Amino acid sequence: MTSPAPAAQPPVPSLEVSGLAYAYPDGTQALYGVDLTIGRGERVALLGPNGAGKTTLVLHLNGILHGGLGEVRVGGLRVGPKDRKALREIRRRVGIVFQDPDDQLFMPTVREDVAFGPANLGVRGAELDRRVGDALGRVGMLEVADRPPQHLSFGQRRRVAVATVLAMEPEILVLDEPSSNLDPASRRELAEILLGLDVTVLMVTHDLPYAAELCPRSVILSGGVIAADAPTRDLLADSGLLRAHRLELPFGFDPAAARR
Repeated sequence: MTSPAPAAQPPVPSLEVSGLAYAYPDGTQALYGVDLTIGRGERVALLGPNGAGKTTLVLHLNGILHGGLGEVRVGGLRVGPKDRKALREIRRRVGIVFQDPDDQLFMPTVREDVAFGPANLGVRGAELDRRVGDALGRVGMLEVADRPPQHLSFGQRRRVAVATVLAMEPEILVLDEPSSNLDPASRRELAEILLGLDVTVLMVTHDLPYAAELCPRSVILSGGVIAADAPTRDLLADSGLLRAHRLELPFGFDPAAARR
């Protein structure tokens, strides 16, 4: 008689944050015990007022900040400062796209900018070319590969900044205010790109309609703690909750009408 096959193990979440508390050296307490789990392939919006601790949380995801209480795991790998090899891998897995694309674009051409990260990891030759071409293709910017990034529009530079992260083949794409300063057409184009990506997405934003369009789930971080974690449309329909955490929908916006 054969033994039954072992039950399949559930996939390891992309992100597990457990009891994360952190105070800056001047004594300012930014996080008071954050618990957050994001499954593989989820798209989650991180909402909250200024000073809520959103940036502090994000900087813990790839080990830029550390030394507080609690634990952060990315794809099951613990984030910590002691193991440099593990930290290098975590920083590959967690790709952060900054609010200002010019913080990420500094090479003479778009191609060189997108190649910079994987080349630093030792990727060379045909594999490097493949990664660059694939990343630029996913954001619709392959035709500008040999142009200087400073000659592109702001919206195009933001898409190239996304490509620089995608070339690292990350597990989690963290976007800091991705819709800011975009005209309506660029905003729509970026949304379509992000909806087509097969990575886990954590989007830090004050743009509640963008959160409703792109992220089925939203988390409110307020006062250093998770104040709400719910389907985005349900959360945005709770006017009292939004008011309590200084979040406001634009006049006339109906969360129920947002594209899924």
